[in-house]
Amino acid sequence: MGTDALDLTMLSIGLLLARVVIGLLMAAHGAQTLFGWFGGNGLKRTGEFMARLGFERGRAFATAASVGEIASGLLIALGFLGPVGPAVMVSIMIVAAVTVHWEHGLFAQKNGIELPLLYGTAGAGLAMTSFGRYSLDAWLGITGHWPLGVTWIALALGIVGGIGNLALRRRPTSTVRS
Repeated sequence: MGTDALDLTMLSIGLLLARVVIGLLMAAHGAQTLFGWFGGNGLKRTGEFMARLGFERGRAFATAASVGEIASGLLIALGFLGPVGPAVMVSIMIVAAVTVHWEHGLFAQKNGIELPLLYGTAGAGLAMTSFGRYSLDAWLGITGHWPLGVTWIALALGIVGGIGNLALRRRPTSTVRS
């Protein structure tokens, strides 16, 4: 007979699966940018691309974005520091969605916002649910130290950070394709 009771073990396993996949993919994406690993462009070419997007200090923005992608991805995969990694991921995905993907519509096939939207939404969702039993936060006993108010503040700071980065951008004179 079925039950409506929440199975915390299954919830934690589901969160672990989502965290590891989303987190490691985001970290790998950052490694493509920073190191040129996994067929990535590396920092020099990504910095040039960022400059074409309108970020005056393209290499600095590329460095910050790739370090943020790696850090947020690893924090999420490990389930460490509650909403910090997800908030950083949300911030970076706002910038990616607006600067690179927005003009192409929704779907990734046309370079649309689909992937940054999925990463950003997953980050926000993981921040709101906590990381579950199988996380460094739980192992260290700090899971309960991320109250909902702190989570909302972290996510708001991520959103403000993304918007702040966009405010530093000057509009490119021509359309940029990635």
